Amino acid sequence: MRIGFIGLGGMGKGMAGNLIKAGHEVLVWNRSQQAVQEMVSQGAKAASEPADAFDAEVVVSMLADDASTRAVILDSGALDRARAGAIHLSMATLSVAFVAELIERHAKAGVDYISAPVFGRTDVAVAGKLNIVVAGPQAAVDKVQPLLDAMGQTTWPLGEDPLRANIVKIAGNFMLASAIETMGEASALTKSYGVEPADLLNILTNTLFAAPAYKNYGAMIAEQRFEPAAFKLTLGLKDVGLALSAGQAKNVPLPFGSVLRDNLLEAVAQGEGHLDWSALGGRALKRSGQA
Repeated sequence: MRIGFIGLGGMGKGMAGNLIKAGHEVLVWNRSQQAVQEMVSQGAKAASEPADAFDAEVVVSMLADDASTRAVILDSGALDRARAGAIHLSMATLSVAFVAELIERHAKAGVDYISAPVFGRTDVAVAGKLNIVVAGPQAAVDKVQPLLDAMGQTTWPLGEDPLRANIVKIAGNFMLASAIETMGEASALTKSYGVEPADLLNILTNTLFAAPAYKNYGAMIAEQRFEPAAFKLTLGLKDVGLALSAGQAKNVPLPFGSVLRDNLLEAVAQGEGHLDWSALGGRALKRSGQA
């Protein structure tokens, strides 16, 4: 299959690499040419502009946020120049308001729009073990299923409304941020009584909270290992903001979301935005004067 791939950050490179390994013709575009050349060395072809990537059966985009997606997909005119009958597989974490706009714009352009945000960090993307939440026109989803299989270990279908996939991704990241914050606060509490965070988190992530998210982030918090960042703290702030905006649109209060936003904002204000978002779990130790 001829695939355009837009966005070669830490996640995108691993995902595009797995599509190449699966034998697809992959045409890549990215602002940074270094990332493009890395993919070309693996067998991809370089696109000179985003519109070139839309000359494909399926276009996969993995961009950082609403603003970058708007600039690259809409403002550049790329969508308007899409091949007839193309499918756009959008795998980024975007706001529900912007996704609603994208759905409308794609319908006018005659391009099927599928939301397929992912759960998993950069190492998981490279391994092709992502969990992918997908929603969009069923015929289009069926066509891209081999691509989803190449990039992920499990696809979780949520019907034909793309907004459903995006809200599940936003809710999932909200839950992850909540877990990171509570592990940090619990660690600060026990440390004040002489129990090291590593001991607390070793016990709890092997008993009550024996799940990958708690184990992985718990180890990072215990070791204060926040670099290199697989998911920057600034992106966590963005995603919690998306949850609050989505809640406000439906009159759904998210009281703890406001706490998370302020704590993440505090971290960014103190120069920690470049760290992995697990650094949120270190804020409680600092606020309590123990770090």
